[in-house]
Amino acid sequence: MHYVVRDPQGAIVSVHRDQVADSEALPANHPEVQAFIQGEQGEGALSFARMDAGLVRVLEDLIDVLIRRGVLRITDLPTEAQAKLFDRKHFRSGLQAHALSLYEEGEGASLPTLAVHPNVGNPEDQLPPKDWPDLL
Repeated sequence: MHYVVRDPQGAIVSVHRDQVADSEALPANHPEVQAFIQGEQGEGALSFARMDAGLVRVLEDLIDVLIRRGVLRITDLPTEAQAKLFDRKHFRSGLQAHALSLYEEGEGASLPTLAVHPNVGNPEDQLPPKDWPDLL
């Protein structure tokens, strides 16, 4: 059972596991609950997953900027965070390799990227070696 809160027009604005003020009980398999959870509340509505994906991209780019400006070092982050950032960068670079290139090499704006040293957990190795790919 889920508890939903609706706006004045009757659209679901939040879904809760526990009862909250002004909530209505609906079964988990109710079509409106499923549509809300899947982000299909209507045309033009952003789902939480799409909003979160956009926010993750913003945070990833923010981390890139902070690293490029020397405000943050990748090794300042927990090892798990470093690994997740590296995995995303690696995945995105693979996608970009298959993407349509709209600029000739050297033209246009370059996307910020993040270099992660292979010895991520070693605090003495703050910078990648000279033969490490230039990702910054």
